[in-house]
Amino acid sequence: MIKILISLFLLLPLTFARADDQSDVVDVVEIDRLQPNSGYRLIWEPHLAKWSSKHFVCCYGLQLQGKTDMGDIVCSISRDSGKTWSPRTMVFDHRLRNGTVQYAYNNSVLFRPPGQDVIWLFCMRSPMHYRDSENADLVAAYTVDGGLSWQQVELSLGYQGPLIIVAGIETVIRGGVPHYLLPAHRNTRRRDRHGDRRQFVLESNSLVHWKMADYVDYPDSNAVFLHEGKIAKSDQGTGLKIVMRTAGMARERPLDPPVAWSSISTDGGKRWSVAKPESDLPNYRAKSFYGVDTRGQYIYVYNDNANREGLWYKTKTNGEKWSQPKRFYHENNRNSYPTLVEEKPGQWIAVWDSSNSPEKKRTSIRFGRLKSQ
Repeated sequence: MIKILISLFLLLPLTFARADDQSDVVDVVEIDRLQPNSGYRLIWEPHLAKWSSKHFVCCYGLQLQGKTDMGDIVCSISRDSGKTWSPRTMVFDHRLRNGTVQYAYNNSVLFRPPGQDVIWLFCMRSPMHYRDSENADLVAAYTVDGGLSWQQVELSLGYQGPLIIVAGIETVIRGGVPHYLLPAHRNTRRRDRHGDRRQFVLESNSLVHWKMADYVDYPDSNAVFLHEGKIAKSDQGTGLKIVMRTAGMARERPLDPPVAWSSISTDGGKRWSVAKPESDLPNYRAKSFYGVDTRGQYIYVYNDNANREGLWYKTKTNGEKWSQPKRFYHENNRNSYPTLVEEKPGQWIAVWDSSNSPEKKRTSIRFGRLKSQ
């Protein structure tokens, strides 16, 4: 008996260690992976929408060789709650000219307006002769059959200037009319020493005509590159909150300390407060996800280092502090750009770009399911 007890005691630490190493995301499957000799160098930045309780739509990018962040936008669908996914189909193809101009595309954002049987896809397009998408504009397509076919749309833009999008659209009601808020930013400083770096919010009540709502300013005494913000209900009571990726303004490196910054709107997204740091929300110059479920529980998913290895998350409810870090997904590989959609109360479905080794990044698109704790 004593020998048996000693044996069990010795096994306990090993059992705990394995539990600590497990990711909380379950039902993980690979939607697509980078094919060798395909002409693409990366597969990256997926976004997700629900068509029905079992029918999901995922769009993501295929990055062209020789380009920093430009390529094609493709779509894959699942009709069995994410267990299996269809082969990719093309939505925005760099080989097809628009008039006399040849474009490349990136950064898909999917959005299903509440109560409508349509999914919109917004993304960026840049002339093919550019090396990167810092001077992109906005383009869209929509599907009425759950991603089987797409109709491209030319948008009317009241905002004049380049933009970068990567986070989802938030719906607000003003005067009984739905308004849609799309976070965006620009980074003209990278190619122009007189350019700037600014986070802002576009708004629309049609999804076709977009105009400027407001800029998200940083303190005059502390210039910070605020970008890739995600809008959701504020965790500080009423109103909206945008939580943003951060970097130093001069060299685009993680801040010290490396934390996200946020801004508040109390008028439905028309005006935004001067941003301030979120001391409990790490950010290492990488897109994070900020959202809230129908139970009122908030979630923040993020990378815990600049190499974008594991994804971690924190949760909270109103009036409470953010939880300690929990392991979202990390299986000795590289992971980034998470997008989550509530599947049902207390449960999220998620996509992110991933890989199959710690040496290479963005060679796989993964799907998984997370139960909020």
